Amino acid sequence: MRRQLKERAGLFDAIRAGWARDTSHDPARWTEANPAWGQCLVTALAVQDALGGDIVVGSVGRRSHYWNRLPDGKRVDLTRVQFDGRGVLWERGTADRARLLRVRGTATRYERLAGRLQAATDVVR
Repeated sequence: MRRQLKERAGLFDAIRAGWARDTSHDPARWTEANPAWGQCLVTALAVQDALGGDIVVGSVGRRSHYWNRLPDGKRVDLTRVQFDGRGVLWERGTADRARLLRVRGTATRYERLAGRLQAATDVVR
């Protein structure tokens, strides 16, 4: 159990280290002070690659938001911090991975993040 937690923590650290303006859905508002900004969809895809489970779609205020539900039922939301604790999180259901990858620009941003993870951890893919 401890090994699994340590491996997840390493994965999560690598994902966070891979975030950049070029992986954000909203690069104009992305900052180093808030690196999670606009990273939720590509992060959810990368977590699903490594840990399986479902991608959950919802919203915080008027903004769409994505996170993961792991096979054991645990929720993983690495990018909730982008909202700085403001706004209520509403769940709308699960999302189809193939459809998400067709959202404009998502595949490119995801490939950038996945490539960084591959180089850093050899966990994703």
